[in-house]
Amino acid sequence: MTGLGSLGRLLLGAGALLVALGLLLLAAERFPGLRIGRLPGDLSVERGNFRFYFPLATSLLLSLALSALLWLCGRR
Repeated sequence: MTGLGSLGRLLLGAGALLVALGLLLLAAERFPGLRIGRLPGDLSVERGNFRFYFPLATSLLLSLALSALLWLCGRR
């Protein structure tokens, strides 16, 4: 039954991560200048009926945060 215990811990960890992400997104609404997906450095081009959006700064920030999180988890 060791496999079920590991799966249970994995599911609890994933659920806690989703709750934390949800709380972070709710808190981000209170700071309109720092909204996820609308950071300074995100590229947005609108011309006529053409719209291009590339969240460069958001992608870099999320990559940095996830890399740090995975690095901390790997240190154990």
